[in-house]
Amino acid sequence: MITHAKIHFNDCGTPVADDFDDVYFSNEDGLAESDYVFYQHNHISERLCSHPREQFVIAETGFGTGLNFLNAWQRFATQTEKKATRLHFISFEKFPIQRQDLARALAAWPQLSHYSEQLVAQYPEALPGCHRLHFGDVTLDLWIGDVLDSIEQMNFNQHGLVDAWFLDGFAPSKNPDMWQQSLFDAMAHLGREAATFATFTAAGFVRRGLQQAGFKVNKVKGYGRKREMIVGELEHTTATTNVPAPFVRHTRPLDKVAIVGGGIAAATLAHRLTARNIPCTLFCADDELAQGASHNKQGAVYPHLQADVSPSSELFAHSFLYAKRLYEQLANDVDFAHQWCGVLLQGVKEEGKKRHANLLSKNNWPQWLIQGVDAEQASDIAGIDTPYGGLFIPDAGWVSPVELVQALVTHAKQQAQLDIHFATQVTAVNRVGERWQLLCKNKGYDDFSDVFICMGEHSTELLPENELALQSVRGQVSHLSASDNSRKLNTVLCHKGYFTPAHDGSHCMGATFEKDTQARDIRDADDRTNWQQFAGFYGECDWTQELQDINGAKAAIRATLADHLPIIGQYAQQDDYIAAFPLLLKGQWQGQQPLRHQNPGLHLFTGLGARGLCTAPLCAESLVASLCDEPLPISNRVDQALHPARFIIRDLKRGQIK
Repeated sequence: MITHAKIHFNDCGTPVADDFDDVYFSNEDGLAESDYVFYQHNHISERLCSHPREQFVIAETGFGTGLNFLNAWQRFATQTEKKATRLHFISFEKFPIQRQDLARALAAWPQLSHYSEQLVAQYPEALPGCHRLHFGDVTLDLWIGDVLDSIEQMNFNQHGLVDAWFLDGFAPSKNPDMWQQSLFDAMAHLGREAATFATFTAAGFVRRGLQQAGFKVNKVKGYGRKREMIVGELEHTTATTNVPAPFVRHTRPLDKVAIVGGGIAAATLAHRLTARNIPCTLFCADDELAQGASHNKQGAVYPHLQADVSPSSELFAHSFLYAKRLYEQLANDVDFAHQWCGVLLQGVKEEGKKRHANLLSKNNWPQWLIQGVDAEQASDIAGIDTPYGGLFIPDAGWVSPVELVQALVTHAKQQAQLDIHFATQVTAVNRVGERWQLLCKNKGYDDFSDVFICMGEHSTELLPENELALQSVRGQVSHLSASDNSRKLNTVLCHKGYFTPAHDGSHCMGATFEKDTQARDIRDADDRTNWQQFAGFYGECDWTQELQDINGAKAAIRATLADHLPIIGQYAQQDDYIAAFPLLLKGQWQGQQPLRHQNPGLHLFTGLGARGLCTAPLCAESLVASLCDEPLPISNRVDQALHPARFIIRDLKRGQIK
């Protein structure tokens, strides 16, 4: 669990960390100090004018009040002439301050209010890991946890990520745990060629440690009454990768891409691509968007958490927080039906009750995210009588998937060029020279750098080799007219299925679960199954007595994989991995020869199952970031858990492929 910083404000109004007995910024003028030490001495204004990439990346070793970030954001936003058009700021914080303290500390800088108010609004709760926040052309990755641990979780690549380091934090004498040689080495490993650093201290062991890591170090005049500080530049890149060779993701210049699909995966991918001004063409086989697995009236949005913090639980927890931030930002620009009313996971059977008890006993998840409730508390939360306790996720809720998909695409069109071809079924994708061609029934579409297949259960139809073991799961959701009593339901109820609060006069109830079929017909038998399951759990409750007959239904096919996680990234062909990594069975991870991608630029984004509303936004953002040579918003282990080659690598290690 993360511990919040204990702070007080001194007579000057400056926040002071009680545990370190040190101020967060200068009593005299913290903003001027931040600008002088970090922004000016990393020469960022000048470097933005000649930067060779669209994105400039700053990394900081102590977020504190966010003052360094806000200064960098303001300076970047107000600089009119620059080649780098986007700013990416990475920061680490072991003891995050609470939101109200953040707002109070930043109130001292009214000139930053335009920026600080946005930061306070998005400031995340204290869950360990990476929290990606978007502010237009500025992105903040706030890694909550010890900086040394967090850096180990990041994905290093072989040419670095960081252009400038803000080596901040409490003074070395008061925070010795941070100022370690391993940190200085990691700064060099993550640094791009000619990466710079600046820090307020001139301590000898810090200077020597940075020199040992590969930085050229110079002393300069410190801020205000401080006599000296040190700055420097990476003399020779030591960038390396901490990713096992079979899991390395390769970057690509995306200049014109095709997205095949029309559901939540395609929509979130288009949204994240156009956010980087990458032109997209979307091919939808239906006459409208969201006619497949994304066409239900209401869908619950909540994280599927396990008792242990596994890669799966980590993905779902951070996906949920990222999705909610993204959806809330989207709702400011485009309307779509949604309600953050919470989700009750009710223990209706002994097996479920035991799972809930196990999760609570291990205490791996903070109460603000998920908390135990008894039957009386559950009834108070729900606004109706319910005979079960369980788990409550207060920040969760429901959205209209159809309206959400449409809103994402509408917003994507506002960001960059996005063309859509409806009623256009892609029958084949072909590599023509260095580009891709899409074939439809009566027409071909040429000259795409990349193709993203987001077709759910149909995704394998366009692959050169059908080696992806997607499983189709049919689910039918039934609709019931709301009664006066059922309208009092204030939250989503999840049991073996789910039941939503009333929307447009109806509740959604479901869903059935039928494997290995692609039938989409509406079945009376499935409606009866949904009702019998629901009545078996809630039939004795007063509020269920007046519910009307089922008045409609939706059926959809969800695509899943054996490990119940999505698959994102470059399409992986089995024979390529057999040729490159023949010794995986013996535990040798390095390739015997370079990995050959027979189909460069052909990507998969599928296998979201029934939880795409939660996972799709972060998965889409991570996929695009990996291709664009940007820092990833997920940990190394989560990235490997989503890799398209993970099953091939597993089988090679087990000797099941020869």
